[in-house]
Amino acid sequence: MTISTLAFRSWSRTVFDIDTIKANGLCAGCGLCAGISDPNDPAIVMENSLEGFRRPVLQHEPSEDQKRRIDQACPGANIRHDKTAHEAEYHEIWGPLIKVRLGWSTDVALRQNASSGGGLSAVLKYLLETRQIDYVVQTSVSESSPIRNALKISTGREDVFQSAGSRYAPSSPLEDIGKRLDGSERFAFVGKPCDVAGLRQLARHDPRVNERVPYMIAFMCAGVPSYRGTSALLGALGVEDETDVVAFRYRGDGWPGYATAELSDGRKLKMDYDSSWGGILNKHLQFRCKICPDGIGEFADIVCADGWHSDESGKAHFEERPGRSLILTRTAKGERLINTLVDAGAIETEPTTTEAMKVMQPYQAQRKGFVWSRLFAMMALGKRTPRFRNLELARNSRRFGLARSFKSMAGMVVRLARGGQLN
Repeated sequence: MTISTLAFRSWSRTVFDIDTIKANGLCAGCGLCAGISDPNDPAIVMENSLEGFRRPVLQHEPSEDQKRRIDQACPGANIRHDKTAHEAEYHEIWGPLIKVRLGWSTDVALRQNASSGGGLSAVLKYLLETRQIDYVVQTSVSESSPIRNALKISTGREDVFQSAGSRYAPSSPLEDIGKRLDGSERFAFVGKPCDVAGLRQLARHDPRVNERVPYMIAFMCAGVPSYRGTSALLGALGVEDETDVVAFRYRGDGWPGYATAELSDGRKLKMDYDSSWGGILNKHLQFRCKICPDGIGEFADIVCADGWHSDESGKAHFEERPGRSLILTRTAKGERLINTLVDAGAIETEPTTTEAMKVMQPYQAQRKGFVWSRLFAMMALGKRTPRFRNLELARNSRRFGLARSFKSMAGMVVRLARGGQLN
């Protein structure tokens, strides 16, 4: 065991409560802490912060059991693999991995409407149609505002269709998880990697999770922009009054699709993906995303992502074309399910490799490499760091290189020393 590993373990022995998590910029906004509150007298509720993120707010002191479960399962404070639970070989970059494919939904309309080929939506549609689950917990557009997210309970193809497409804004899909686990129905859970990690870590302490949630599905994530990012995007589109927006999507209706705002006067304002995400939204990420070691859904049964095309230099192409998903299986039941969809004609697939994934998802391929350097920067300035275990961070840091690691650490030190928000 290295000195650095011992330092991290010693530093992270603190018990994490809501105040510690928020004060150190570790909250991911998933809603787990609120979800395990007593629904009749919740100690914690989720609200939108002034910075435009979803954050927990204490109503009264949580019970000792709730405090313990927050400390154990909060994905902002914990991303910890149980190596004995892996059904797949652990790839140092891509995590537990049984197989990777490229694929797309054979439902032409669903493929068009989704952000990247409809692979994830095809899985949900199939699970509902074959009655393997009663419903899906996922994120969709709010019924009260076209520019806000909300928890969506999908029970059929139309629900899945309407919820397809990326939602580059805060969401808290675990904020009522306790109520759902108290029920008798089975559901698939879809979320960001941190959301799925939280639910999987809760399963280690709450047997209801495995009884009620036969499938956990994630999409790769490069970070959560605030609602301020959405406002900045709308402003760049030329929207003067957000209340004039009657429909809005960040992506989809093609691949990669356009950020599109439809106004009350019938006008549609559009911006391409590279400009909307690369030029605006990713400038508004929450702090916790900047130290995230798992943007690839390592705790899920199935993960989907964009299977970007690229040129010979490896530069991704974002011109419109039929969508295709990267589909990763991490558990035996996830692999069986994908094979069943292929046999049923619900998705079409073609082979790919982990080396090809590095070209399709270059940011995710290097992401683990800068985590340690940024954690050291936090420690140097007296900040609490999360508990990250069994993620091959040291190996990825070495692969990242000393010069790049130092630059990453120095950048984080400067940001924090200048009072960078831990929002």
